[in-house]
Amino acid sequence: MSKDDKPGATLPRRDALKLVLAGAAAAPLAGFAAAEAPKVPARPATDPDLVHPSVPWEHVLSDTELRTASLLCDLILPADERSPAASAVGVPAFINEWISAPYPDQQQHRGVIRGGLAWLNTESVKRHQKPFYELDGAQQAAMVEDIHLAADAAPQFAQAAGFFDLFRQLTMGGYYSTEAGRLDLGYIGNTPLARFPGATPEQLRHLGLVDL
Repeated sequence: MSKDDKPGATLPRRDALKLVLAGAAAAPLAGFAAAEAPKVPARPATDPDLVHPSVPWEHVLSDTELRTASLLCDLILPADERSPAASAVGVPAFINEWISAPYPDQQQHRGVIRGGLAWLNTESVKRHQKPFYELDGAQQAAMVEDIHLAADAAPQFAQAAGFFDLFRQLTMGGYYSTEAGRLDLGYIGNTPLARFPGATPEQLRHLGLVDL
């Protein structure tokens, strides 16, 4: 959804970047019950094959959870005039792989994310008699408005706000590690240059490396 002309998108991309930093400082990790850890094959004795990478664990999110996660990703980072939506570049799959991993942090995140997705659909049924993924954009955005910033959330939404803070951080991290995300930021690293002109005098003065 475009932040300018499509209803229901209350989290423009630039605002979402700011909220990641604000939310990380303001909200503790939500306390949803941890899900059962998946069975993990033994680690190989050699380094991972980066030419033919594979993920040696099963993904835990159900189709319903992925559907809900995709909609939530796109509320956080909708498509706009310069960049695709988060779901279009595989962010829901990234989150699924992350929380399916067998490591301590990811196992903790798994319970938070799955619990939060379940809360969204349960709360949606309570308010609108249908799950979150069947709501229109304005209804979805109104629900997210209640949990989008932990410091402003009502007490009954504190746990859900902690979930949303983590989900938003994973969404942003997944998105801005893609090519589309790097282009959206204007990142120009990893680009070969025919020559390196160095810093301009103005840049050097700004850094205090030359006399004014």
